[in-house]
Amino acid sequence: MRAFGKYLALGGAAALIASIAMAGGKPDTPGPAHFTDKGELLFPTDYRSWTFLTSGHGMSYNAQANAAADQPFDNVFVDPESHAAFLKTGHWPEGTMLVLEIRRSTSKGSINQHGAFQSGDPVGIEVHVHGSKRFKGGWGFFGFDGAKPATLIGYDASCYACHQAHAAVDTTFTQFYPTLLPVAKEHGTLSPAYLAEEKAAAKP
Repeated sequence: MRAFGKYLALGGAAALIASIAMAGGKPDTPGPAHFTDKGELLFPTDYRSWTFLTSGHGMSYNAQANAAADQPFDNVFVDPESHAAFLKTGHWPEGTMLVLEIRRSTSKGSINQHGAFQSGDPVGIEVHVHGSKRFKGGWGFFGFDGAKPATLIGYDASCYACHQAHAAVDTTFTQFYPTLLPVAKEHGTLSPAYLAEEKAAAKP
């Protein structure tokens, strides 16, 4: 994903948001995540009432920029309890749940003459969950497809290695969260890898 790693383009997200109930499966970590007996993650239907962290437009980690005019927007939300804990410590607590929502980009509509705005139902949803007892490395990625509970994305997926190598705090891309990056700096929780990249980028 762009804000998490490489995002998954998914269909049926609108039906998913409307129909999945938060039921079944007792979590082995604190926080809002709920799992089936098979370890599948149930969708957090109330995520849009969570704390909003950031929005990106056409972001990519590929050096070759995408020239498409309709590059999507992404929005990142985190459960309020984890956000409050981060503000106090600069770390994400056990049970943290981050949701990346992908929406279409539209330039023509109503009175708009320039730029782009978000439109329509989500076209992709991916979730990043913190649980040291459940996930190798402490974090798991899930991509949703329609109304089905999501299966853990395999640990061989590039998103895991990318987050380990480049994320600013606790394998999350806090460098893209403008209200939280100063908090991490204040608490001294920025990762050595991120600090090294920033130092290298600042050289003339």
